[in-house]
Amino acid sequence: MNKSPFNLDQQNENTDSRIIAALERISQAFRVLLWNESKELSLSPIQIQVLIFLLHHSDEKRKVTYLADEFNMTKPTISDTIKSLEQKGLISKAYEPHDTRSYIIHLTNEGKAIAGRTAAFSNQIQVPINKLKADDKENLLLSLIGVIDHLNKTGVITIQRMCLSCVHFKPGEGKQPHFCKLLNKNLENSELRIDCPEHQLSN
Repeated sequence: MNKSPFNLDQQNENTDSRIIAALERISQAFRVLLWNESKELSLSPIQIQVLIFLLHHSDEKRKVTYLADEFNMTKPTISDTIKSLEQKGLISKAYEPHDTRSYIIHLTNEGKAIAGRTAAFSNQIQVPINKLKADDKENLLLSLIGVIDHLNKTGVITIQRMCLSCVHFKPGEGKQPHFCKLLNKNLENSELRIDCPEHQLSN
């Protein structure tokens, strides 16, 4: 028997399969929304994703090697994306004095404007999430963090900057709450981060 979660008989008998099918539908919605945005601006979906990433992340993450790992793509593919964005006047390169082959990528004013506008492409997905009760939001967040953590540990997703993989994070035990050693504070489940700027990978 076909155990694929996309087999309808399997889905109808198995809650896990229906969850996977639902996640696939949501990922499809992201692709559609991103594609619609890209067509309007004559940019590819990956170009929009790179612009949004550059807008919200620090210098050490705005390099070709890091971007290739972030988006699970080859360096030549990311380099082509950067070259195209530079030709469109949306980014500029700041070469590092100690290594002229390495450069930090900066958004131009036009690039910042487009990145800020396109970062709202997922607004329609935000609408039903806003309507969830606080407990439901927390449970959904914890479930998704667990899925992402597994995908990271098995090598499907290469880079993660979540609390769970951070050297500063001490998970809660029993009634003891989670604790961030960098912020020196307890963390509620709802405060766990998916993308932390101070993240340092634990050994």
